[in-house]
Amino acid sequence: MKFVLIAGPCVIESKEQVLEIADRMKAITRDMDVEYYFKASFDKANRTSLGSYRGPGIEQGLKILQEVKDRLGLKICTDIHEPWQAQEAASVADMIQIPAFLCRQTDLLVAAAQTQKVINIKKGQFLAPWDMKHVAEKVRQSGNEKIYFCERGTSFGYNNLVVDMTSIIEMKKLGVPVIFDATHSVQKPGGNGASTGGNREYAEPLAKAAVIVGADGIFMEVHPDPDKALSDGSNSIKLDDVEGILGRIMKVRQVV
Repeated sequence: MKFVLIAGPCVIESKEQVLEIADRMKAITRDMDVEYYFKASFDKANRTSLGSYRGPGIEQGLKILQEVKDRLGLKICTDIHEPWQAQEAASVADMIQIPAFLCRQTDLLVAAAQTQKVINIKKGQFLAPWDMKHVAEKVRQSGNEKIYFCERGTSFGYNNLVVDMTSIIEMKKLGVPVIFDATHSVQKPGGNGASTGGNREYAEPLAKAAVIVGADGIFMEVHPDPDKALSDGSNSIKLDDVEGILGRIMKVRQVV
């Protein structure tokens, strides 16, 4: 299979910003041997605090993502949090993403599967990699074989995550391609008190390590000015740095 890249801003902040990022990402990936999905969330329902920015909502958010698709011809990935959102999101998205905390929610998985879109399921921070076989079976038994797993780190004490690279190997044994989430893996959940912190400088070396052990793709959040991002800024990659980082990751893949 072609190497998969899922990348974009954590959440839709504005139509103008989304189009700017999408246009840059299209130019960056044009000559790379990747299957690229532009990813952005219309709603972040799992923010640390009630006052945190969540996004424009499903109606406006999908309109913006449709414009990205129409103008730039990019494949779209977005996440859902409730079963009723699946069919609406599928009217625009080519890939439906299941957030890590919701990876065991049966009704959500079944609804996503029934869209017949590609389903990218993030492994919960609390879940052993071999237990993802039950998650895959819920989707398969609902009539959909187009499944990706996504490794995004495991809870390690409080406000910290650690990446176990053997998790990628174990999940691949289940016959499902595995994407490595390079930016959520370097989060510090709740690390800033009322918001999540992170160490974006670790994203590139961890992504390289994931490729070495067999990851089939990379997920990363990108933003023109991560320090001013409305969500996940601490772990997002600066847009100006993306081309260099991806180039180095792809060189590692070529060597492997």
